[in-house]
Amino acid sequence: MNQRDKKLAPILLVEDDQSLSALIVDELEAEGFTLQATDSLAQARQQLEQLQPSLVITDLRLPDGHGMQLVEQIMKLDESKRPSIIVITAFGSVRQAVEALQAGADDFLTKPLDLDHFLLSVTKVLEHRRVRHELSAFRQLSKKEHSFHGMTGSSRVMRHLFDQIRVVARAQGPVLINGESGTGKELVARAVHAESDRKEGPFLAVNCAGIPSELLESEFFGHAAGSFTGAQKARKGLLQEAEGGSLLLDEIGEMPLALQAKLLRALQDGSVRPVGQDKEVHVDVRIIAATHRDLKQKVVEGSFREDFYYRLETFAIQIPPLRDREDDLELLAQQFVRQHGVAQGRDIQGFNAEALALIRGYAFPGNVRELQNVVERAVAFCESDWIEPRHLPTRLLDSTPVQTSNLESSEPTIQENRLLEGNRLPTLDELQKRYVQMVLDEVQGNKRRAAALLGIGRRTLYRWLDQP
Repeated sequence: MNQRDKKLAPILLVEDDQSLSALIVDELEAEGFTLQATDSLAQARQQLEQLQPSLVITDLRLPDGHGMQLVEQIMKLDESKRPSIIVITAFGSVRQAVEALQAGADDFLTKPLDLDHFLLSVTKVLEHRRVRHELSAFRQLSKKEHSFHGMTGSSRVMRHLFDQIRVVARAQGPVLINGESGTGKELVARAVHAESDRKEGPFLAVNCAGIPSELLESEFFGHAAGSFTGAQKARKGLLQEAEGGSLLLDEIGEMPLALQAKLLRALQDGSVRPVGQDKEVHVDVRIIAATHRDLKQKVVEGSFREDFYYRLETFAIQIPPLRDREDDLELLAQQFVRQHGVAQGRDIQGFNAEALALIRGYAFPGNVRELQNVVERAVAFCESDWIEPRHLPTRLLDSTPVQTSNLESSEPTIQENRLLEGNRLPTLDELQKRYVQMVLDEVQGNKRRAAALLGIGRRTLYRWLDQP
């Protein structure tokens, strides 16, 4: 700890033995620390609020109370304002030390003090506090830099997605979000809403595939009282309930053609007609549609209206699958470890090297949702500080797509033929490049998986590929 750090780290000393208090003050001031000394619990509590010390050194036995009462008060403070604690006593016991440390003290020392050991303890505790605060600040900064309305990512494709969301949010037309299952389409829809001038209005989401076909029109447009059996009173539809806000139509590809036509008219006219009512009602709502299906293909097949499709895709957003987010995979996995560790009351540090290699080498067809489920399971099964391969689902252990050649076979395999093609024996460099290309072909060009299967880093893989 340098001299500047010491002068910026006030210490509160709570000790009623005046000679010992003076000795501690002299020793610490000689080391460059700034101190405030007091001899009672009441004064210490006042100084705790006024001084906001980085370290409290307190005796256990005080004239008007007990040092543990001060420790309890300190532990109720916000972590960012909480000082470190060293407890000292002339009547120390193992039980007292354990109780003090469990209550939140950073160290427990007995009188008479060994001054060298005492100074070392003060320095160590303050250094630990500094590192802890810097780490917390770094984590908050990292979280801010990599997080966008609940989505985590620092890869190029995710930064592009975040930029797209900001641009689309400023517009007013419908939005179409395309993405595979598990990529986070609702999160993107909520981000569009949160970034728009409609953010103070409601955000409603409905799964078009989850509503019975006979209730779809009433659900979206509302109905008048007595308009059909069971309609005892008038009810607003989703388009009216989302007035001034946004309505997410999830799985828009499952919407029946007849309802597509009526919804298209509502988008064009800005009005709806509740079931059983003659008068149209004005609505001000932004439609955000989401699907994992190819709507262009559904248009060709005749199951989705072409005019409705082109109205929706005015502002189209494509969410990248997890396999295209190599730089985000470990970041997401570690985030889920922390998230589920807290939820399950577990203190797990992360993945060991073998488990992380399996995570990196798996394609995750279920995308971020599948990764989250895998991590949640691993955290539940992990009984140590680090997740190991045995804590992962079997499908990750069996996911290696490249099969090794049968060296005992007299007939060359397809892979061997590819490696040995040509009229001459290839050089080692040529063999290496052919083998790398073969692995890339097996994993459909996914360089992250290829590097994991080859047991090399992606930079090494790129260097090999760039070699003539």
